[in-house]
Amino acid sequence: MIKVLFASSEIYPFAKTGGLADVSDAFPFALKNRVDISRITPLYSFMQKKSLKPYESFVLVVGETDYEIEIFTQTDNGLVTYFVEAPFLSTTPHLYGDATGDYPNNDLRFGLFCRAIVELSLRLGIEVLHLNDWHTALSALFIKEFNLNIKTIFTIHNLAYHGVFTYSTLSNLSIDSKHYNFEGLEFYDRVNFLKAGITYSDLITTVSPSYAQEILTPEFGCGLDAHLRHHQKKLSGILNGINYNTFNPQSGLDFPYDNNTLENKHKNKVAFIKQSTLKDPRIPLFVMVSRLVQQKGLDLLLESLEEFLQKRVNLFILGEGNAEICEKLQTVAQKHENFEFLQGYDESLSHKIYAVADFLLMPSRFEPCGLNQFIAMHYGTIPIVHAVGGLKDSVHEQTKECGKGIVFENQTKEDFLLAIQRALEFKKESKKFKATIEFNMECDFSFTHGSLEYLKLYESLV
Repeated sequence: MIKVLFASSEIYPFAKTGGLADVSDAFPFALKNRVDISRITPLYSFMQKKSLKPYESFVLVVGETDYEIEIFTQTDNGLVTYFVEAPFLSTTPHLYGDATGDYPNNDLRFGLFCRAIVELSLRLGIEVLHLNDWHTALSALFIKEFNLNIKTIFTIHNLAYHGVFTYSTLSNLSIDSKHYNFEGLEFYDRVNFLKAGITYSDLITTVSPSYAQEILTPEFGCGLDAHLRHHQKKLSGILNGINYNTFNPQSGLDFPYDNNTLENKHKNKVAFIKQSTLKDPRIPLFVMVSRLVQQKGLDLLLESLEEFLQKRVNLFILGEGNAEICEKLQTVAQKHENFEFLQGYDESLSHKIYAVADFLLMPSRFEPCGLNQFIAMHYGTIPIVHAVGGLKDSVHEQTKECGKGIVFENQTKEDFLLAIQRALEFKKESKKFKATIEFNMECDFSFTHGSLEYLKLYESLV
């Protein structure tokens, strides 16, 4: 079996800020019976170290400094995860930053993480190193620089996040200045970690086929579209999936259910409405579980909100993010008894929200893949999505493909509210609505298909 190490800055349930953590949970489990795969992630200060086993330690010489690195392990259902404890990386209270912004030493924090990834890969005899987003991207450069016999795949989960630092980063991480050029790390007089993954990896993937095409354009390329077009031959898009053990309507709910017991979905909704400030569980319930940032279409939602709430609907939003957006949502919620906004994030609560809703709102400006739509459909909730990126690949209104939902083409108030109206009319067709829910719940939104596509890429490298 091919020996693979999957590297990610966050893995659910150990650390999570978004979908990367869920993918890093689901994907390796989907492949563990087909390849010899393990995972590696930072050991952050908030993790429970006492539940981990010491594995190995070594010293990394970076710049003129010796850094002590400790590796710990945990095994879950036959899958080994390695945790990297390193100076700076493991001492911050959060993953990437705090209320004031990103940590100023993230270049050193994740540069050390990348060096540790490469060192452990050598010690484990790894054949394919699967890197994810900018936090792991420098590993590809180090492998080329040290002339190691390890193949690399770099997955871009969200091109909007680059990992950009000052020129001094090169000397801080003992990176030869020969790599500071347009083809290498240079990006508007700064150092771009994401470019290292694009330039030096053997293959590049994104998390949906449509996003793989979108990032080649100036509109979605985030300043890297020309660079990506230059490397287009090694780029492909593979749709993400979810872990059915984590997202399961038959557990963790007051009334567990499947597609044959949808009456329990309604019981969950009734109980949820009673505990909320909302009224009347017979009214269609729209929900949003999201980071509250412009990417997720919050500007469109806010523009449409007053008109939307005039309809016979209930709306519940769970999320955290931009302070101004949160304040605006709170202001509107105080004026309307059919809208509740809960600022923050709670994993268990989010599962309940998917379970009780009739419709999930995803009006994203761009969406590399999105996992919320998969989770919603698996819980029997109909997604309403903007036709972009992975949403376009996974939610269909006019075709008979798996993944039935409401899709609007243009990100305008008019198109969004028309989609809402189509959803309300659809809800009135009770037999058709129920049949669609049952159909979606029978679909496979796991990583089974995507993992086989990745297996082909692994095999092409060794």
